[in-house]
Order: sequence, then structure tokens, then C-alpha cells
Amino acid sequence: MSDYDGRPSFARNPNYKWYVVGMLWFMAFFNYADRQALASVLPLIEKEFSLNKEQQGYIVAAFAWVYGMGAPFAGYVVDRVKRKTAILAGLHAWSIICMATALSTKFPHLVFFRAAEGLGETFYFPASMSLVSDYHGKKTRSRAMGLHQTSVYAGTIGGGFFAGMIGQYWGWRHSFVIFGALGVILGFILHKLVVEPERGAADYEDTGIKTKSVAKGMSVAETAQLIFTTPTTLFLLGAFLCANFVAAVMLSWMPSFLHSKFNLSLTGAGFTAVFYLQVASMCAAPLGGWLADTLRGKFFGGRMFVQAIGVFCGAPFVYLCGTTTDLKILVVVLACWGFCKGLYDANIFASIYDVIPANARGTAAGLMNCIGWLAGAGTAPIIIGRIADRHDLGYAIAITSVVYVLAGIVLILGALFFIRRDSEKIHARLAATVD
Repeated sequence: MSDYDGRPSFARNPNYKWYVVGMLWFMAFFNYADRQALASVLPLIEKEFSLNKEQQGYIVAAFAWVYGMGAPFAGYVVDRVKRKTAILAGLHAWSIICMATALSTKFPHLVFFRAAEGLGETFYFPASMSLVSDYHGKKTRSRAMGLHQTSVYAGTIGGGFFAGMIGQYWGWRHSFVIFGALGVILGFILHKLVVEPERGAADYEDTGIKTKSVAKGMSVAETAQLIFTTPTTLFLLGAFLCANFVAAVMLSWMPSFLHSKFNLSLTGAGFTAVFYLQVASMCAAPLGGWLADTLRGKFFGGRMFVQAIGVFCGAPFVYLCGTTTDLKILVVVLACWGFCKGLYDANIFASIYDVIPANARGTAAGLMNCIGWLAGAGTAPIIIGRIADRHDLGYAIAITSVVYVLAGIVLILGALFFIRRDSEKIHARLAATVD
């Protein structure tokens, strides 16, 4: 049975907005499990294909390049089609490509399949975060996105540990086949359970506007003008680039670092590289979401201040990750960095949605992913791989702490000088849409 807006009865439950977060959680889990699987089996691939560190960096970066280049297009599409369609189609696409990676017999094959998987996955975050923002307004948006963010950490743990274990006992190809197949099955299960919300619904509810018009997608020129004339978005894009650079280095190279420096097995290296870090992030993200929602109620830059705390506090731990020679200390340092990372991650999209209207949020998220993954994660594995070939991997990891400090400075400047004006401009724009 459906009501006047065509929603099925289960979607009219007041708690459905949290059920949506739960369903997206499982999809994001496989999104990141598929990505992280490569890092844990990279030593096996290195041995089979006789690759140096820079070549391995190209395999990792291929995903980031296509993911980043496709993100603006994905965001533009997401603002014009049902987010549900984009999410589920992307899930099926990247899962099938993940399975196909097992067919690789040469180095170029690995680069191709990783690049293709990036194209499939690039639709997920612009679509899912836009959808969540229409179920959750300013009072719960950071908490909802922070809770969703824990799936990223859980997926990274699952991908890192189980891919390493599967690779160690059955070969690296089985890791990709198993994770991909599970993603396809999940897509079929959730097809009828995810319901598309009306664009801008939560924002209208926040402002108390009862009469509203349908938020249509903006043109490319209008969207570009909005984004690049809103200073807060530029500061957030810059901070995301820096944060993604550091995260890509740590997640891509830490399993190999542990395997070579501390002589851990593939399973042990894959587990240690992700478990402590990601569990700490899982604990921090909901806290970061709650703290950001609370501070946002008190001043406009609340979410950005929480992000700044995360990267400033995380910088010393990133440095120690590359310099410590004691495995026990490294485990503690990874956990501390993971906690700081969770505070930042919980508000990546919630912060930018404070200054971007509902009909441009897919494009904004796509642009963030483009900048963060193309200029950040797309360059980091190669740069660090090249430095590691000339010096050592620990040194290369340690120097990325400077990039975290830069991210914190950018966030503080944006929060102090620009976000209030930009937020008020969006409120005025929303009021102007009333019929």
C-alpha cells in the first residue's frame, strides 16, 4: 500500500531515514573492501609479475585516476537521475569488474581492470551522500554520514584481512572473485528496499517552508559558477585533496611496509595495516558526527573545526608511522591516527552540503572526489613509490605528515572567514524557490 507520494508503507516509518543509512552501509562496505583487497595481495602480484614499487604505484593509481576523472560526470548524472538507480547500477558494475580482475595475466591487464573498477565506483558517493542529505537535515546530517562512514572502515578491514588470508591460501585471484560475487548478490537483495526521496526535502523541513517546488538539476555552467564562487567549497576541496593524499599513502603502502620491515605474513600484514586504524576510525566517526552536529548548531563553521582537529592531531601520528621501529608502538600509533582520521572523515560531505543546495550536491560530491582522488590519491602512490625506491618506504610515509598540517590550516581559514556568508547565501537561495 502506498500514500500520496507513491512511497511504500515501510518507507513512511519515521525511522526509515536511518534504515536507508544501514542499507547504504552494506553497499559502501563492498565499495571499500573491493578497493583494499589489492593492497593486501600486492606482494603476491609483485612476485608473479616482477614489478617494482613504481609499477605497483601505477596499478593503485589507475583506480584513482579514473575514479577522479569520472567523478564530475557521475555527479552531474546523479543530479538528474534517481540516486537509487545510480547507486545500484554502480554496485553491480564495480562488482563484476572486480571479479574480472582475476583474469589478468599481464601488468597492463591489472592497470586496465583497476581503472575500470574506478569508473564503476565513482557513482556511489555522489549518489549516496545526496540521497542521505535529503533524509537528514542539519540536526542529524553529520551523525548519519558519520555512521555511514564506519562502513568505509569496516570494508577496508574486511578487504584487507580476508583478501590477504584468501590470497595466502588460495591465490590472489580468488580474493577478487569472492568479493565481487558478494557485491552482486547484495545489489539484488536491496533493489526493492531503497526508496528515492524528494530532492531538498530535509532542507525545506529545516527552514520550515511548507510549499516547495521540485529541485531540478542545474546546468553545468550554473553549477560551476556556484561552486567556484563559493569560497568555502574551494577550501574544503583543498583540504580533501591533502587528506586523501595521506590516506592513499597509508592504505596503499602500509601492508607492504609491514610485510617488508617487520617480516609479517600477508595475512598478518593485511590485518595489522587496517584493523587497528579502521576500528579506531569506526569509533571516532560517530563521535565526530555528533560533535559536528552540536557545534554546527552553535556556529556555522562547527563541522569544519571538527575536521581541522582531526588532521592537526593526526599529523604527528602519521610521522611516527613511518619512523618507529617497534611493531607494538606502530600498532598504537596506527590506532591514534585512525581515531583522528575518523573525526575528519565523518564531515567530508556534511560540511560542503552546508553551502551547496540539494540540486547540485551530486555534482559537488563528484567534484570533491575528482580533486581528492585525481590530484590526491592519484599522485600519492606514484610519488611515494618513487621516493621509496630512492630512499626507503618508512621515510616516504613519514614526510606526508606535512600534508596533513596543510589541510588543517586550510580548514581553519575557511571556517573563520567564509562559511557564515556562504551558508546564509544558500538559505536565501532556498527561500527563493518557494512557489
